Amino acid sequence: MVSCGMKQVKTIGYLAAFAVLVAAGLSGCSRVESQTTATNSPIVSPTTNSAMEKFQKPPVEELKKKLTPMQFEVTQHEGTEPSFRNEYWNNHKPGIYVDVVSGKPLFSSLDKFESGTGWPSFTRPLVSDEIAEREDRKLFSTRTEVRSKTADSHLGHVFEDGPQPTGLRYCINSAALRVVPVEEMEKAGYGAYLEPFIKAGVHKPKEAKDVEPVKR
Repeated sequence: MVSCGMKQVKTIGYLAAFAVLVAAGLSGCSRVESQTTATNSPIVSPTTNSAMEKFQKPPVEELKKKLTPMQFEVTQHEGTEPSFRNEYWNNHKPGIYVDVVSGKPLFSSLDKFESGTGWPSFTRPLVSDEIAEREDRKLFSTRTEVRSKTADSHLGHVFEDGPQPTGLRYCINSAALRVVPVEEMEKAGYGAYLEPFIKAGVHKPKEAKDVEPVKR
């Protein structure tokens, strides 16, 4: 009887541990604060349009060297970083968010909003052709996963509970992104995406230098 009782206790313990793991997985992109540890800072490297056009996804071993462990886990293994303890959840500086692997433009700060989830949230992609969506049935739920087309990086998920005008909430991991500040966009090869920032009054294009008159 004692042996049987101990087996029953162990079984209950295993079931409880499994329930905790499932709950943790389902909390990704939910509106509940996580208490997990902070992530590593993302890599920073200049990117140009020509480099993006020629991009070929590096081998796994090379990616492991270029990315932090958190970036690799998120982009390559569909991981989820801690809420409220990641690089860009509370970032308000104007600029664009690019794929940390390929450098392809993904989202704009002009479409970023406070979702209360602790992850960067956007109402729409900056370049819709660079976003791929697929059904995600992991952890006993059905969600829409968001990936980057060029590098096939896992980015996060999209939900239909966002603000207007789209009603969408792209809940994205900071670890999958790299920010290019608006003042650095042209130099980094993203000048084609400056116009909305100029129209919004958050960026002023550099004025042409006055040409000195020719001395006679």
